[in-house]
Amino acid sequence: MDFDDNYIRRRSYVSRRQKQRRRQRNLSIFLIILVIIAILSACIYFFIIKKQGEYFIDPVVSSQESLPKPSDPESIHLATEPASESDEHPLLAKAKALADGYDYDGAIELLRSDAAYADDPVIKEAIAAYEETKSTLVRIDPTEVTHVFFHTLIMDNAKAFDGDHDSDGYNQVMTTKSEFLKILEQMYERGYVLVKMHDLAYETIDENGKPKFVTGDILLPPDKKAFVMSQDDVCYYEYMEGDGFATRMIVGEDGKPTCEMILDDGSVSVGSYDLVPLLEDFIAEHPDFSYKGARAVIAFTGYQGILGYRTDPEYKDSNPNYEEDCQTAREVAQCLRDNGWELASHSWGHINMTDRDLASVKTDADKWEARVESLIGETDIILYPFGADIGDWRLYNTENEKFNYLYNLGFRYFCNVDGSPHWVQIGDTFMRQGRRNLDGYRMYYDLPETNPEKTYLDDLFDVSTVFDPDRPTPVPKM
Repeated sequence: MDFDDNYIRRRSYVSRRQKQRRRQRNLSIFLIILVIIAILSACIYFFIIKKQGEYFIDPVVSSQESLPKPSDPESIHLATEPASESDEHPLLAKAKALADGYDYDGAIELLRSDAAYADDPVIKEAIAAYEETKSTLVRIDPTEVTHVFFHTLIMDNAKAFDGDHDSDGYNQVMTTKSEFLKILEQMYERGYVLVKMHDLAYETIDENGKPKFVTGDILLPPDKKAFVMSQDDVCYYEYMEGDGFATRMIVGEDGKPTCEMILDDGSVSVGSYDLVPLLEDFIAEHPDFSYKGARAVIAFTGYQGILGYRTDPEYKDSNPNYEEDCQTAREVAQCLRDNGWELASHSWGHINMTDRDLASVKTDADKWEARVESLIGETDIILYPFGADIGDWRLYNTENEKFNYLYNLGFRYFCNVDGSPHWVQIGDTFMRQGRRNLDGYRMYYDLPETNPEKTYLDDLFDVSTVFDPDRPTPVPKM
């Protein structure tokens, strides 16, 4: 091989190496450029597109900043949210809750309360509907309102009706849970609406500056009927322990009153074990059963404390939790008031005020004021034990010394027991009302097979479908 051939081969080899290096260099530059483009693209996507709401202003949102703002954002939709039939306005929901309890004035006032929605067609339509319904309401006659009452409800029939020495008494004056719930359901179906005693009549001041009772203005639809409910002896007495009753009342986690009950294994269960939580449950499901948040009247004696707490001073030495129990009882009583319940006296010692002399009535009333009212706060309602009134059918007057004493202690509402569908008496300075006992005794002797006339309870419910088959019969006469 000559020199020229070797030279040409070397030059070709060098040329190929140089071209290879250039291709590798160009490829590296190209890859670097691709990486840079990818990084730039990611940055553009993150900072411009993903962060658009942070760095760019939506012209639609911006234009709405000049719209009037609602005064209560939690109660109504923001002005930027479109109305829809399927998404109910929160303001409407609150108004409906008021209207369900027959507070149409409150519902209308609420809907008119925020100027931001003055021209909302949905709000206008709701106001018009409530005003139309309000125009059809009828004022009830307070003197024709019935009043029903119960004692502590039986939660476990087997324990209450086990044949021991208390069974006859429970059978006579107690109502079972099953009976109570059926009574509520049937009264609701018949159009009954629970009202407060203080809504029937109340004390005011006349033009001469003297106290005077006037009738209230309860307005209901024409097909509705008002009634009052009360419960006696909400104390959970010692003799009831182990007999199938709640053991005490407490404040529930939801802020409403509820009950505790001791189970067979000794554990404590919290739930709807008496009238108060059961009625709360029923009204939650049927808000139109209660007029403007009305609940029942809850009455206490005091000789064994109240609400299942041994709060009477006689227990100071025997109850190691005496002070704590007194404080808890105060809190539960306040919880009852806060949730619409009215509190009342049932005397301190569950005495018969018809038979007792004036001195005994005074002593008992003073004890109740010092030992019970000091825990539950002032009350102006007294429910006579045994229904034993301090007067006859005629109006109380100042010659009645028992009335004078109770009146001076602050009582204005006085309730006996009466078999009539309604008995109401409104005087210048007080109101009296007869109550109807819905217990085992009354229901048994109103059954068709026991009383063919069947007149006492017909206006309230069908006793044949309510009477608990677990009850021993015949129910002993009182």
